[in-house]
Amino acid sequence: MHSKPHLKFAICAALVAITWVIFGQTLGHQFVNYDDLLYVVENQHIRAGLSWHGILWAFTQVHSQNWHPLTSMSHMLDCQLFGLQPGWHHFVNVLLHSAGAVLLFLALQQMTGALWPSAFVAAVFAIHPLHVESVAWIAERKDVLSGVFFMLTLLAYVRYVHEPAIGRYVTMSILFGCGLLSKSMLVTLPIVLLFLDYWPLDRFGDSRSTITKLFAEKIPLFALSIGSCLATLLAQNFALGSTEHLPLKWRITNAIVTYLDYIWQMFWPVDLVPFYIHPENRLPIPHLLVSAIILVAITGIAFARRRKNPYILVGWFWYIVMLTPVIGIIQVGLQGRADRYTYLPQIGLYIALVWLIRDLMKSWRQREIVLGAAAAIVLCGLSILSWKQTTHWRDTETLWSHALTITPDSDVAHAGLAGILLVRGQTDAAIWHYERALSLRDGNVAAHYGLAIALAQERKVDPAIAHFQKALSIQPDNIQVSNYLGALFANKGELSGAIAAWRQTLSFDADNADAAGSLAWVLATASDAEFRDGQEAIKLVQRAIRSGGENPIVLRTLAAALAENNRFTEAVEAVERGERMADAAGDSDMADNLRRCAELLRHGEPLHSTQVSH
Repeated sequence: MHSKPHLKFAICAALVAITWVIFGQTLGHQFVNYDDLLYVVENQHIRAGLSWHGILWAFTQVHSQNWHPLTSMSHMLDCQLFGLQPGWHHFVNVLLHSAGAVLLFLALQQMTGALWPSAFVAAVFAIHPLHVESVAWIAERKDVLSGVFFMLTLLAYVRYVHEPAIGRYVTMSILFGCGLLSKSMLVTLPIVLLFLDYWPLDRFGDSRSTITKLFAEKIPLFALSIGSCLATLLAQNFALGSTEHLPLKWRITNAIVTYLDYIWQMFWPVDLVPFYIHPENRLPIPHLLVSAIILVAITGIAFARRRKNPYILVGWFWYIVMLTPVIGIIQVGLQGRADRYTYLPQIGLYIALVWLIRDLMKSWRQREIVLGAAAAIVLCGLSILSWKQTTHWRDTETLWSHALTITPDSDVAHAGLAGILLVRGQTDAAIWHYERALSLRDGNVAAHYGLAIALAQERKVDPAIAHFQKALSIQPDNIQVSNYLGALFANKGELSGAIAAWRQTLSFDADNADAAGSLAWVLATASDAEFRDGQEAIKLVQRAIRSGGENPIVLRTLAAALAENNRFTEAVEAVERGERMADAAGDSDMADNLRRCAELLRHGEPLHSTQVSH
């Protein structure tokens, strides 16, 4: 008994060690062009670091079609502390995942009193290849962060059950709320807690009133879940709209098969890729029928054995219920399934299997030796597979090249590889992959967006505009697309199109500094008086400064807006401040441009676009 705390500490240390042995390599990995740019690198609010303005944005705006304020704030904190050094962002992901594994062990041990089964479940959670995506992908911070709050909620609930007190209930509710603010997938946690009441906490008893009381006890938690569901549906409105062409029948049949696919991948985690193509109506009827029969059979067995082996019922429904929000009935995106969705749900299957094997081997004389050897073999095998899978996330080219070897007809993989080729200047190769992606699925927004940029670089402006417009027709809230479209229209001299595009950006992100600054410049300097609006230009440029800070370009725009309102003295001060900033940065071209602006302003001349280019 005296050695047990030391043993628990040793197990926790071992869980941390094995996690870092596998995932420590990510400290040398890069950002990938699969949402990392949208979530961190190209998001001005995230790059600016943690501030009160950023916190307000995180709680009031949608971040990449999701509302997860704490996740957004964690990315901000990373940028505040480490800038855009990807290794440190990966470091935080691994740190959170290792903490989640330790907390899972402690929660299970406290609930069940079983030390080694709890340790093995936590170890599998820590190293399973299906969890590589959640840990090695910076944009999936929401998984590991919500996972920590999930485990903390379990621990807090166990403490509340053992010694009920309002303070402990409030603590548990706050932790659950933090989990929801990290990723809304935790909405089913109150149902999981009800199953844990059945086993191992043994709170059900024999009376119906006890069950009713347990349900009533969780009403505040269900209220938090409902609020999170409403916020998520509102945030993902446009993502849902982009996939509404998938009939409900396709979504239901895919969901049935996917439940079994995830179980198969749990036992055979090979050929894992970032994006699995949705089967749509291509599922063979026999495959669908077999999947449905197996699901019904397992459910029936779980109910039949609920008294003798209650952990089967609890583990199975933990898995089924937690997967429900992301199983594809409510389709967000066009993937058929995703490794990351198994991060928390499969814990239920681990529990059911481990406790079942433990019970089946109770009478074995050499049980400890056999189980210990089997556990070591399983963990070694999973570790090797996870290490290898993690290497595929090293950088963008490695990720998508690997994906194309497994799924050569993946439009997402073709578009992803094209993105890095375009950055390297291999424009022809990039265009080929983008066009290949669109031949596979014309609704690929990233492919339309990337192809438009490639065509613009080739000075094929009209085709580029057409692809930007197609991308916006599919995903109206894509502010990157609308910003680029505005710039193309402006360069072409079609100011009405440019103004409309930038206003579309601001309708989804009111504080977008790029759109606000560009629109302000047009409203302040357009040669056609029909487009000029000095008052709105000042408001917009002030908004841009609040969001993105001062720089020579935005100060020149401020000067143009002030001049349009005949505030020439203030305009000269603004442009001179920008000139000093440009000189300090060594940007001689911008400094010269600003000096010319200052001369015009001193003579009372506005900065119309016929005189000064933007």
